[in-house]
Amino acid sequence: MREFDYIIVGAGSAGCVLANRLSADPQLQVLLVEAGPRDRHPFIHMPAGLARLVNNRRLNWSYDTAPEPQLQGRRLWWPRGKVLGGSSSINAMCYVRGVPGDYDRWAAAGATGWDWTGVLPWFLHSECNGRGGDALHGDAGPLHVSDLRHVNPLSHAFIEAGVQAGHAHNHDFNGDQQLGVGLYQVTQRDGARCSSATAYLAPVRQRRNLQVLTGALVERILIDAGRAHGIVLRRGGQQQRVHARREVLLSAGAINSPQLLMLSGIGPADALRAHGITVQLDQPQVGANLQDHLDICTLYRTVPGVSYDRASELKIGLDWFLRGRRGAGCSNVAEAGGFARSRFAPDERADIQFHFVPAMLDDHGRRRLPGDGYTLHACYLHPRSRGRIALAGPDPAMPPGIHANYLGDSEGFDLKMMVEAARLSRDLLRQPAFDRWRRAPIFPGREDLDDAGLEAFVRAKAETIYHPAGTCRMGSDDAAVLDPQLRLRGVEGLRVIDASAMPTLVSGNTNAPTIMLAERAAALILGQDAPPRPR
Repeated sequence: MREFDYIIVGAGSAGCVLANRLSADPQLQVLLVEAGPRDRHPFIHMPAGLARLVNNRRLNWSYDTAPEPQLQGRRLWWPRGKVLGGSSSINAMCYVRGVPGDYDRWAAAGATGWDWTGVLPWFLHSECNGRGGDALHGDAGPLHVSDLRHVNPLSHAFIEAGVQAGHAHNHDFNGDQQLGVGLYQVTQRDGARCSSATAYLAPVRQRRNLQVLTGALVERILIDAGRAHGIVLRRGGQQQRVHARREVLLSAGAINSPQLLMLSGIGPADALRAHGITVQLDQPQVGANLQDHLDICTLYRTVPGVSYDRASELKIGLDWFLRGRRGAGCSNVAEAGGFARSRFAPDERADIQFHFVPAMLDDHGRRRLPGDGYTLHACYLHPRSRGRIALAGPDPAMPPGIHANYLGDSEGFDLKMMVEAARLSRDLLRQPAFDRWRRAPIFPGREDLDDAGLEAFVRAKAETIYHPAGTCRMGSDDAAVLDPQLRLRGVEGLRVIDASAMPTLVSGNTNAPTIMLAERAAALILGQDAPPRPR
């Protein structure tokens, strides 16, 4: 426990990838440190069990933002995984990469090597798609991607309604075209969740050169003479120092990675001094550039017995456990969705994403509504607003300050796009395909709201769709926190490898891109130019 070649902080979507790929070299000693427990909870592995994990604080950091000025001063709840697999152990499992233009824009902004041509091989290397491999899909990677085994009739109605509203029917959001509506492919294997821990960590836990430490909170990175040489962690009330012969790899996520850098003296100097922290490197951009997809939910009541609202959880669980992972227990809940270009789209990319849920979701499902219904999530994919992660104090156990600054852009464009997202949701759910299912509207309570009414609805009800990113931006400019090899500028022996490094949000969910990022980062560390050929 005293010295390793590589210390990986955080066993989430990225950290598990790094642990697998680096420990494949038997000459390297690798330590993976996770603040949460092992991923033994049965509801992690039964996909529909995610609904029962919402209030489990043992597996969830369960953060709250600071009061959001443009959202009526509300504190928004930000769930993040605190368990092996990180957020990939508690998310809705939608497998979405974004589009080539997202990554080409990264490269154009200074993230050299992260264009679509550079990242596609690593997506393929990570993926094992149940439909087989082709030019855009892998079939031999650790991360299993599959079609849903169970689909609710309301999800099929959503797809039909989307086509009636003018959207194409898309069978593959990661194919040649992202636009359209359809069923999501999911990170599942044989009807069970395939988290990063399941895909990458479980198969290699027996390696003698890999040690996995759970229940260990890293308090700071040890830095001496401009070089990171280890970490200080606390486990079971005892503080320990562990040294890294080569590098410390920070994969704690878009919230905790900048927090840990600041606790270690890397960040805005004045803010660090205000908390009594010795400044190792004045880097104002640590914690800055925070981006997230803000989401608005449109809810309707439906006829009894079709949605998941009052389904027997006991029956669903028994069906899944006893019938070979079949039935509604296989549902990821957000079964269907899609991508659309609004009338305001400035380029060729989709700018609105839908997630359809055949159940009523209010406040992330934490507030149960009576009766039966369905929910359509809609988010604006390319927000202009930027927020910040800041220290709330010098105590490593204290949650950081999350200042998302939703709708904070000076032009008001983000608000205009959220209103458009709400309008498109209403139009889609009013299509004939829902006539047999649709009952009274819930949120908003009226179907005739004008722009002012929809603005008020967004400010009162919008929430995160769980995609924070960008707080340790990589780039070629001096202001970037990381260089394009994900090395921290100004401190040797330290990299940040997670969604923090993304210069801008991708057009979709962030789990698959984070896994890709870690795949390529491991190759950079090992001096590999391309993925090895599948055996």
